[in-house]
Amino acid sequence: MTSNTRVVVIGAGLAGVRLARRLGELGTPVTLIGDEEHRPYNRVLLAEVLAGRYSPDVIALPAPAQLTRARVTGIDRQARTVECADGSKIAYDRLVLATGSNPVLPPLRGLFTPDHVLPEGVHAFRTMDDCLGLSKAVRPGAKAVVIGGGLLGVSAARALAQRGAQVVLAQQAERLMERQLDPSASKLVRRHLGDLGVEVHTDLRVRDVRCVGGAVRSVEMADGYALDADLVVLACGVRPRAGLAQAAGLDVRKGIVVDDELRTSDPYIHAIGDCAQHDGTVYGLATPALEQAEVLAESLAGRAHARYTGTRSLTRLTLPGQSAFDLAAFGETEPRPGDDVVQLTDATRGTYRKVVVRDDRLVGGVLVGELGTVGALARAWEGAEPLPDDGPLLHLLTNDGGS
Repeated sequence: MTSNTRVVVIGAGLAGVRLARRLGELGTPVTLIGDEEHRPYNRVLLAEVLAGRYSPDVIALPAPAQLTRARVTGIDRQARTVECADGSKIAYDRLVLATGSNPVLPPLRGLFTPDHVLPEGVHAFRTMDDCLGLSKAVRPGAKAVVIGGGLLGVSAARALAQRGAQVVLAQQAERLMERQLDPSASKLVRRHLGDLGVEVHTDLRVRDVRCVGGAVRSVEMADGYALDADLVVLACGVRPRAGLAQAAGLDVRKGIVVDDELRTSDPYIHAIGDCAQHDGTVYGLATPALEQAEVLAESLAGRAHARYTGTRSLTRLTLPGQSAFDLAAFGETEPRPGDDVVQLTDATRGTYRKVVVRDDRLVGGVLVGELGTVGALARAWEGAEPLPDDGPLLHLLTNDGGS
């Protein structure tokens, strides 16, 4: 590519901003298009804004100079232009889709008003506007129901409890954060929420949102039990925001399909972050998005024949404050027959550490509480090297490798 190559990036989230900044540092001009009114921000920290610990300015990202606020409505692949809602067109030589993901809105009766908007008091929790709307609505003593017990639901429930709300978390699965945590670690998360006053229900399917005069009043479960609600937070997961790509005729499956050069089925269009599907995987996490941005920046700047080969991503949840809570999970946290498992539990301190070893290789682990060994464990797992045979497996959990 030459310095005159026009690179256009759609999406001003973590991935898009990192890519634009790296390209700028490498001398490649870029136009970044974002459709939110706010400065680009770190979405990972929205729960801390909701909890009142941070102001929106604190989680703002250092945006590149060439930021255009617009809503892109279409891509003309033949003309190599993107079309905006205001009628303007922006030409590109290389286009990057960093459009992120949309919240999953569950198919509940009463969830939408007749004009297809969420009723008063019902909030998704994905954007800064969602967060600010919730912050404005929550008050001490308000009855809040959080639907979804994954990473986002747990963070939202904790933040609302810290704001003084009476919080009930309803999770359809049998335990909290079931995708990342084993049953023992999940119990500790549940205990932590309980200590904050959050009432947790698992194996519970929500059926109906009841409204009066366009405002939510209660949430009804499949068994007929109803929960009074002033606020309802939808934390039911996310799905790749791939509508633009699909309308443009690109290959879209779970996400926008990309190869090791992060190219879509159109060689002049790339995709990174939550919207991208690489080697069958849609990560939906910050670390892979940032790694993809770094690889693509090197490639587009012509600095290297860069390849993205996947990310072995560690999930980490840090809940600061007076009642702090730390956890980290990576790889396979549930053993297969024949695997070696080492675990240490301290019920008094609320700490839990477990690793799964297969054929002398660390394949997964979960830590709750003291995370002094997480750095060494993550390096052993990411490297997929045979473990040293000069000591018992217990040393994996007791040696402080630094984080």
